[in-house]
Amino acid sequence: MTKFSDLNLNPKVLKAISEAGYETPTPIQEGAIPSALEGRDVLGIAQTGTGKTASFTLPMLSLLARGRARARMPRSLVLCPTRELAAQVAENFDTYSKYLKLTKALLIGGVSFKEQEAIIDKGVDVLIATPGRLLDHFERGKLILSDVKVMVVDEADRMLDMGFIPDIERIFGLTPFTRQTLFFSATMAPEIERITNTFLSNPERVEVARQATASETIEQGVVMFKASRKDREGSEKRKVLRALIDGEGDKCSNAIIFCNRKTDVDICAKSLKKYGYDAAPIHGDLDQSQRTKTLEAFRGGELRILVASDVAARGLDVPSVSHVFNFDVPGHAEDYVHRIGRTGRAGREGKAFTICNPRDEKAFEAVEALIQKEIPRVENPVKIEPRKPRKPKADAAKVEEKPAVVEALDMPAQDEPRGRNNRGRGRGRYDRRDDNNRVVGMGDHLPSFIALSFDERREAENAAV
Repeated sequence: MTKFSDLNLNPKVLKAISEAGYETPTPIQEGAIPSALEGRDVLGIAQTGTGKTASFTLPMLSLLARGRARARMPRSLVLCPTRELAAQVAENFDTYSKYLKLTKALLIGGVSFKEQEAIIDKGVDVLIATPGRLLDHFERGKLILSDVKVMVVDEADRMLDMGFIPDIERIFGLTPFTRQTLFFSATMAPEIERITNTFLSNPERVEVARQATASETIEQGVVMFKASRKDREGSEKRKVLRALIDGEGDKCSNAIIFCNRKTDVDICAKSLKKYGYDAAPIHGDLDQSQRTKTLEAFRGGELRILVASDVAARGLDVPSVSHVFNFDVPGHAEDYVHRIGRTGRAGREGKAFTICNPRDEKAFEAVEALIQKEIPRVENPVKIEPRKPRKPKADAAKVEEKPAVVEALDMPAQDEPRGRNNRGRGRGRYDRRDDNNRVVGMGDHLPSFIALSFDERREAENAAV
């Protein structure tokens, strides 16, 4: 069995690995690290939770152990799709570089430009950034990428989903042609394959699992849910979610609940809090400080349930997540693999449940086609009462028994005297009836009194008195 000590890593890096409690590399690490240490480009394809971060972190630190960075000219560059993933990569560098005199900078949104610029001005060996914030610094003239020796693109398929591919191509053009490129992704979409063919030079392809497969340690299930009424769908769906959580009991030590929309994240988290669950939301519209605080509480065990959008579906390393609940079926089938990959990590067992509406059945079929496996159906833990049928209309006979509105409002007879003092008692000034004593409306019939002038009408009334 291969050990880290067999991979020709820097002794100081090996010491940090040993103190972190790791001895045996994962398959993706065993395949990628030797090629990276040789200076070759690497194309790594592996499902989430297999240790891709250490696959590029460890060889980079060994390669950068000698040398020193110059001001505004980082020696290596790591691109991540989200702030959370970038922060996690930075934590890995801190863990494994504790015995190396290397500096790093984290460029993400939600942090002051001045603070980041002050660090860059001193010179950094490792620059970890999201594409947008990196280009912002470059356009300000605060960053020079001509000295980058190693460039890493992490979670490339997520970059594609978030629309970062044009930015990635531009950043590739700003770095030297002689750089070493490490490219990691869980899936290989055609657009990603085009980029690797363009910017990678004879890469070592390391694929340790069939593309877009879920870990065998994850027990999956789906509830085919149909609401009793459309206007009750949200509340009934949240009731099913609570029943699934309760059904797991103590086995559900902590969980991540994924929603497709940010508004649903907030609503779902608020609903869970209302019913006494320890839950908090996380999505892209929240302040970075709040997102960081929520994640730290979840990782530290202070928060039991994290309600998230897909911003948290990639790369977040929380080893002890026991359950994942898909409140919505993801729009992209690949996202399902990344979502449930938050549980069952590092050989642990995990459970993943999905709630599927009738309108999401096509998307769910795409998920099953992608993972090439039928997900077991789980009985709905909540009995949804069928919609009550409307009351039948009353019979025609019963309708005839009711007095007509006209009859109920019948006025005194025509020959009752009418005058200025008793107009209120009569049928009304402008009330007219035909020969059959029926009220004549204002439709096609034009009552004759309308054609009369006010003077003529007054004379007619005085004559009648």
